[in-house]
Amino acid sequence: MRQLLNTLYITTPDSHLRKDGTNIVIMKGQEKLGSVPIHNIQQVVCFNQVGATPGVMGLCCDNNVSLTFMTPTGRFVATVNGGVKGNVLLRRAQFRLADDPNASITISRNMIQGKLLNCRFLLKKGLSNHPESGGQVTEAIRVLTESLDEVGEIDNAGQLRSIEGNAARSYFHAIDSLILKDHDHFFMKERSRRPPKDRFNALLSFLYALLTNDVSSSLQSVGLDPYVGFLHTDRPGRPSLALDLMEEFRPLADRVALRVVNLGMVSSDGFLHDEGGGFMMDDGARRIVISEWQEMKNRVFHHPVIDEEVSLGLVPFIQSNLLARCIRGELDGYPPFVYRR
Repeated sequence: MRQLLNTLYITTPDSHLRKDGTNIVIMKGQEKLGSVPIHNIQQVVCFNQVGATPGVMGLCCDNNVSLTFMTPTGRFVATVNGGVKGNVLLRRAQFRLADDPNASITISRNMIQGKLLNCRFLLKKGLSNHPESGGQVTEAIRVLTESLDEVGEIDNAGQLRSIEGNAARSYFHAIDSLILKDHDHFFMKERSRRPPKDRFNALLSFLYALLTNDVSSSLQSVGLDPYVGFLHTDRPGRPSLALDLMEEFRPLADRVALRVVNLGMVSSDGFLHDEGGGFMMDDGARRIVISEWQEMKNRVFHHPVIDEEVSLGLVPFIQSNLLARCIRGELDGYPPFVYRR
């Protein structure tokens, strides 16, 4: 089993990375902020226009550590990787399946079923812990259950997207009922992006960006192309397969968002309102959210397909492996990630 290593997140503004032997050194001006051995980390993610020397890039590539750059809001900018992993036969099989509507819908349907099951479980758990949340949560559970029944019969990508979109709208309305603290500032009326129009949407967008990066890295590590998907259509610069696969994991990010708000770990003061009408977290809030994201990834989960206890942070890699086996024809179908804890 692959070992879950740390992700090094660099959030300090105006910092830069340099190489010192087999260590990545974090600098701000002439001040040394820290040093991390390359063999202790799995990926490096930089925010706030952090720079990196060619030596750091080479060190990461030589050790199969991805180096990703994002904007302060979590929007992807670029990733530096070493040589392509896996073999060309797997990618050619992936491309053929992506061009086959029947094969694509079979895999996509399983991924969306996993997402709907995980969304429903989150709502049921929230309702159990907070029965006063009531009506909207109960209604969303009903919609998700009906959507699950419908998805099993779908053989068209457009219909699948329509069912998933309707279920997602009901789900996010219910999420609003599970926001229990400072509801004047944290609420979820609808999902909004680019820019996020409220604080909770800004929180979700940031977490989804972290998730997209984790899933993209996992797909690349098993030899799949994260830019060629089955449900999300191809678009230059969009990691369509990563967006397909991460659907199953979005409720994990939603749980982290609810946790940091309901426990008062982030406050409304930790969000900035920009001139374009959008919200973004400040550096302090980002650090708290990243810490909770890492804590979630360290939790142990029994994976029913491989029948092992694994860290949640390893599940994107496991699912990427299962997807690769499905594409190679070693599995009858793709078994989605379904969380029950």
